[in-house]
Amino acid sequence: MKRLLSTDINSPQAIPYFMWDEPMTVSDLKGRLLTASDHERTRLLGKILREARDTDVWRFTTPTEVLSNWSALSKHLGRRRPFWEFHFEFWKKEGLIG
Repeated sequence: MKRLLSTDINSPQAIPYFMWDEPMTVSDLKGRLLTASDHERTRLLGKILREARDTDVWRFTTPTEVLSNWSALSKHLGRRRPFWEFHFEFWKKEGLIG
């Protein structure tokens, strides 16, 4: 049975739209983020930061986690890297993150 990509990332059985090239359910993705090696976790988080809408990213990680792993994650962001750099600098300037 063909499973379609979904924007409903609240549904554990949905396949997130940003996992278009590596289909897995939200539940599977969250499980892999918890159990994967550091390398694989970084790759998956980088993909989420690169491909997902910024508001959807926070369903899978936190700003603190992203910042603490920035040097490894930033290599996976492609053209979205300046987007995230801008946001994190703004949030730091406003005192929203440390």
